Amino acid sequence: MTALPRGATPGSPADDDQDAAAPADAPPAADDTTDTDGGDGAGGADPAVADRGGAEGTAPGAEDGGTGADVTEAAAELAAQRELRARIEQRKAEKDHPIEAGGKLSGQAADLLAAVRAVESGKTSGTAFFDTPPPAPRRPAPQPAAPTPQAAPAEPVRPARAAAPETVAAVRAVLGEGGAPEALAAQVATVLGATAADVLREDPWQLLSVPGVRPEQADGFARALLGAECGPGDERRTVALIGWVLQRAALQGHTALEATAVRAALAERSVPEPDEAVQHAIAEGAVLVFHDGLDELGGGDADEDEDGQAGEEGAAGAEPVPVLLGLDRYALAEESLADGLARLARSGPDTRWQDAPPTELTRAVAGHGLVAHTGGEAARAEAVALAGAARDLGLRAAVATYTENGRRRLGTDAGAVTVAGLLAGTAGPGRDEDGALALDLLVVLDAPQLDVETAAMLVEALPDGCRLVLGGDPGVLWSAGAGRVFADVLAARACPQIASRTPDPGPIGELVSGIGIGELNQVEAPGKEVVIVPVRDAGEAVHRTVQLVADSVPRAFGVPSEDTRVITVGHGGSAGTRALNTALKQRLNPGPSRFGGFDPGDRVAYAPAPGRTVPGTVLSADADGLHLDCEGERIVVPKDRVESALRHGWALTAHQAVGMRWPAAVVVLPGDAADALDRSWVYTAFGRGERHLSVVHGVDQALPRAVAEALPRPRTTRLRQLLEALLTSQED
Repeated sequence: MTALPRGATPGSPADDDQDAAAPADAPPAADDTTDTDGGDGAGGADPAVADRGGAEGTAPGAEDGGTGADVTEAAAELAAQRELRARIEQRKAEKDHPIEAGGKLSGQAADLLAAVRAVESGKTSGTAFFDTPPPAPRRPAPQPAAPTPQAAPAEPVRPARAAAPETVAAVRAVLGEGGAPEALAAQVATVLGATAADVLREDPWQLLSVPGVRPEQADGFARALLGAECGPGDERRTVALIGWVLQRAALQGHTALEATAVRAALAERSVPEPDEAVQHAIAEGAVLVFHDGLDELGGGDADEDEDGQAGEEGAAGAEPVPVLLGLDRYALAEESLADGLARLARSGPDTRWQDAPPTELTRAVAGHGLVAHTGGEAARAEAVALAGAARDLGLRAAVATYTENGRRRLGTDAGAVTVAGLLAGTAGPGRDEDGALALDLLVVLDAPQLDVETAAMLVEALPDGCRLVLGGDPGVLWSAGAGRVFADVLAARACPQIASRTPDPGPIGELVSGIGIGELNQVEAPGKEVVIVPVRDAGEAVHRTVQLVADSVPRAFGVPSEDTRVITVGHGGSAGTRALNTALKQRLNPGPSRFGGFDPGDRVAYAPAPGRTVPGTVLSADADGLHLDCEGERIVVPKDRVESALRHGWALTAHQAVGMRWPAAVVVLPGDAADALDRSWVYTAFGRGERHLSVVHGVDQALPRAVAEALPRPRTTRLRQLLEALLTSQED
């Protein structure tokens, strides 16, 4: 029997209404995208776009920075990301001169490619290139004697420019020749640049670089343009396919894939010689190859095989050493992040903290530049108190959350900002004269939601001497983007780890704490803070969910419908977000849906950038687009982005909801969701309600099994190994 709250029985009413609530890695597949939220974290990467023409985790057109004249938050964030990524690349390139191998690469990324070619040619052994040089000296941190009155404001971020009309027109003509949708022209021009039309005509498979385009579509486009000249083994096709496979893996959370997995994916796409295809892509600089762990496993003297895949078999008697393939953007981000974290970790004691309150957390920050702070919702107050203590000492401190919802929950006294606002320069302390954030302490809450690229930009922006505290709950779902930054930092033991001893209060806190250690416990719920609603099928699950949100929860607990969120496993299915939102709209805000499928008063999930969800309400619509109220901020979504960037938002997936909480949450577990459940999903979903949690339960014993046995699917990342190598070399 599934554990129930003590004092409650299946089917018993939450109030006097008989209808009221009753108590309660494999590499990504090469074919169709999944429509559930129960995997690696990719489900949250497409909060408003899955099954609307976009790839998993990416909103088509989301990278154009917006089309309005004003600088939107999304446009500012994306522009800031491009600017910071360029700064990272420039800094790494300054460590050495660019190497000819891989004409588009420079610095360490080019070094890695040159190393691979040297190994393939037999000029050197595979281990000669895996020693990472120490990072270049950085500017010293300022040592203010008194509190800084006000940090210099950041320079305004300019929105990204849309592709020129003539470029779009030229691309549209090529797409028309190949039978591809001409509506893709603007996206293609944005992704491929000013010469997009020529690039497409020469290499039609470059169409795969556009989010949402699938290999079979690119194959048809290539056949239409090239005729008999193209085939399944065409080198242009294989290079594009490898990039597509690795990018798809990134949407599943991986920053790299084992070479064997890539070759298998190519074989599924009828590539005749997958080994040769991989070697060609490496030689062209399209992908990078890594032999992580080679030294530890004793594979440094392994002989190369005929295909130059040194180390994959390892030394005699040793376990095979995984050979990883990755895209340069994620390799660059992980290496930059590892360098930055190691730089912070090397920071010694800071005497400015000697008069701080003698707590475990302040002592750790006083002695170390990098600290991990773990705990649940209640632990956030400890991190906020740390920032307050820093300000009392005259230090410049900031608290950053992953979501606006999380920032607002901290209250106005915390002075918190969002990570996106901090990076975009729209919130926070601004930058110093060297371009670094003007901070002595940065506390990042919701650290498990940081993907590797965002984390790299954040760490790169910190000056030497700045203290960084990564805080968060290790039990929640990982980031929507590539990487598992917080988990890798903890696993590498790169810094002191301070575990909060403050438990989350109430029956919900007790229930979620048990789930975190693999136990689905009974909890005392005298006020029916936790109730379970058993259902037989998905149709009943939808019916009971609508009843809970519209009637039972508002009357029994005083929580209005707008303060209740429904959490379900995926977008598709008979009880996914689409089915639930359709039913909830019909009950809560019926209307003609004449504004791109929406009406004033609709709850929506807005995706300002890939991997981010902002809940909001539709206010009105006009020629400019849909006007939303998102957590108190007025946002206009242009008409051409409504279809790709908005979903109805009464019901969300757990990945969309991570980092946010509401007064009440209704978690829907239909029978067809059983295989998608794991401990981190249940932990995250059940923790979204502050005062009340209803569980619409149709998975029987699959729920306790998922909590006890189903751990998150592993992600292939390199950050842990990079950090361990850097910190070990420091000790040596």
